[in-house]
Amino acid sequence: MLELGDSQKIQSDARKARDLALDAGVPSVPYVDGCLEGDGILVDAMLGTGLGGDVRPVYASAFEAVNAAGLPVLAVDVPSGLCADTGRILGSAVTADITVTFIALKRGLFTLDGPDCVGELEFADLAVPDTAHDCVAPDVWRLDLDTLLAELPPRPATAHKGHCGSVLVIGGDEGMGGASLMAAEAALRCGAGLVRLATREQHVAAAIARIPEIMAHGVAGATDVRKLIDASDVLVVGPGLGQSEWSKACLQVALQAQKPCVLDADALNVLASGDVQSADLSDSVLTPHPGEAARLLGCAVGEIQTDRFAAATALTSKLGATVVLKGNGTLVASQKGIGLCDYGNPGMASGGMGDVLSGVLGALIAQGLAADDAAPLGVCLHSAAADIAALDGERGLLATDLIPVMRELLD
Repeated sequence: MLELGDSQKIQSDARKARDLALDAGVPSVPYVDGCLEGDGILVDAMLGTGLGGDVRPVYASAFEAVNAAGLPVLAVDVPSGLCADTGRILGSAVTADITVTFIALKRGLFTLDGPDCVGELEFADLAVPDTAHDCVAPDVWRLDLDTLLAELPPRPATAHKGHCGSVLVIGGDEGMGGASLMAAEAALRCGAGLVRLATREQHVAAAIARIPEIMAHGVAGATDVRKLIDASDVLVVGPGLGQSEWSKACLQVALQAQKPCVLDADALNVLASGDVQSADLSDSVLTPHPGEAARLLGCAVGEIQTDRFAAATALTSKLGATVVLKGNGTLVASQKGIGLCDYGNPGMASGGMGDVLSGVLGALIAQGLAADDAAPLGVCLHSAAADIAALDGERGLLATDLIPVMRELLD
């Protein structure tokens, strides 16, 4: 046992654990530079869940030595230096191969930097009785795809396209036609009965050639869009929307329609700029990445990432919508609370993933799910499909690779 710091200051359960180890004959020696050379397994129990501020230099130096030792690392409860509440590295942290966490899962293990530090995660309940857990309500729910899929009602034999809802995708400004087309394709493949696309005229021919089942319309402005909105149940606004006067006019008329919306990408940026008048978004889903979230809250991106859970709560409180805060460990915040999705992989770091997700969400709302039910299902469906598609390799994973996989998962 290597002891770092003043052993006389060890208190409470840590003191008891140390005393038990000494009573069992485990030798204790001070930690010094270079003492990690050799064979074996490193067990990281330096710092625990109570860590608040950045680690002190003496600990940071030890963390660097552990990470450089080239030995397997087992972290106890949480990797030292990782904030158990936010998933943020507090200056420096141990990178473990396996983390065994106790009593309850800590939300910081699943988001932001957490997965990179945790390695393989194991859970040990330490035989804490269920009655003890019943006394403490969780503040975050870990989302499960199978449970969420069970909430999607089966289609009756008499179903026709009118029963399955209609989605209007609004986007595709000049030079950005692919984004809105991916959203429309995802909406159609995930079960929407009808999908319309309102886009720039120059993108219509390509849309029809790729997917003739999508009803593509070239729109010059708000008047053209309004006619399509009237015939649709759900609006997906933002993929490839841009921030031109055309973009702002399309978004404004969509917001005025008071229909369920999925707002993504530049729809969020225009909304944050104040160039359009907002509306009641209680039946809508917003899907910002950290940069867009920062603009919506009027803060720096670093503030979003410092505490993603607080940021997600602030967004849904300010905007009244269900909010999907994208990133490693995507969060879904609504009046029901926060759900955490730990599906997904680094292969999703490619263009178009958010566009496909917005189409998925539009399709699920069109089929009768409320926004706060569609969002967790859509997020998990999208990310789980990415995990399956990445079995052939993460690098080079395309957003459209997920679409056929999602269709199979929904079957």
